[in-house]
Amino acid sequence: MSLRTITPKELDRLHVSGERIELIDVRTPAEYRAFHVEYAMNAPLDSLDPRAIMASRNGSSGQSLYLICHRGNNSQKASERFHECGFDNVVSVEGGTMACAEQGLPIKRGRKAISLECQVRILAGFFVILGVLLGFAVSPYFTILSAVMGAGLMYAGITDSCPMAMSLARMPWNRVPCSKNDETAKNETACCA
Repeated sequence: MSLRTITPKELDRLHVSGERIELIDVRTPAEYRAFHVEYAMNAPLDSLDPRAIMASRNGSSGQSLYLICHRGNNSQKASERFHECGFDNVVSVEGGTMACAEQGLPIKRGRKAISLECQVRILAGFFVILGVLLGFAVSPYFTILSAVMGAGLMYAGITDSCPMAMSLARMPWNRVPCSKNDETAKNETACCA
């Protein structure tokens, strides 16, 4: 199975030409709110339901569905989910939202958030330092905590799947509370679903 991709410039050309673009941003609602391509909708990867998205496309199921994330890795994972469900007309945006911003695509900015990737690094580093400090101060057995974190990071790198990131994505600070009066919530369809 080969996954289709598109460059930010090609995506912008399609959008500027007036073609109807359905762009799904698979980052967390907090990351999406911080900044996103202006015409992107949010459907977080951790709760992505390809069948429901395709069913809600109101007659445009023959058109390509474009997926985007921060740098391109998670949109590839989302594409794989769609393919596993039998949907082949999905296209991942190369380089993600960062590449789109660098290429000058229209970006909507909101309240800044710490990316999920940075949150994982911070938490993993905290547990490594905590394990070392407790190992010296309390008992050498606490250094096991540092070893577990190291093993977890190795597992995440080898499998390209991070249980810590998936857990952090479900934390309240990575969710956008929905309010019908909140202008950003009106545009973030997935958080209110």
